[in-house]
Amino acid sequence: MNYGRIALAALGAFVAYFVVGGLAFGVLPLLRNAFLKYPAVYRSQEGIKRVMPGGMAAMFVAMVVLAVIYSMLYRGGSGLSEGARFGALIGVFAICSFVIHNYVNLNIGLKLTIQQSVAYFIEWLVVGIVIGLVYKPLLPAAQ
Repeated sequence: MNYGRIALAALGAFVAYFVVGGLAFGVLPLLRNAFLKYPAVYRSQEGIKRVMPGGMAAMFVAMVVLAVIYSMLYRGGSGLSEGARFGALIGVFAICSFVIHNYVNLNIGLKLTIQQSVAYFIEWLVVGIVIGLVYKPLLPAAQ
């Protein structure tokens, strides 16, 4: 394992996660106001700002974990294709374990669930690609 590259990949993934998430949930009109329909379920913007530092720290730890998992699974192919495959798998996992789970447990609509599924899949796909492009294994020792 290349620990320096794991750290760089985690940092790059962290930035990519928040850039894509900011676009999907803050800038683009598709999801920007979707959460306002459910004020009893989701925090207000002010409420989110109070807990955001802890959430960001947790997401960085999550990115470190993903970079470590990627390094353990890396098979030597193209960083782009390996990262995309990894990100797609993480995306499907997130949709099934988080988005649909929330649809079942929270009083939110199917439209929001589908929109979140698309946004999170793209977000995790990009995160996987960034990890794949940044991570490089240690070179074998010269003989």
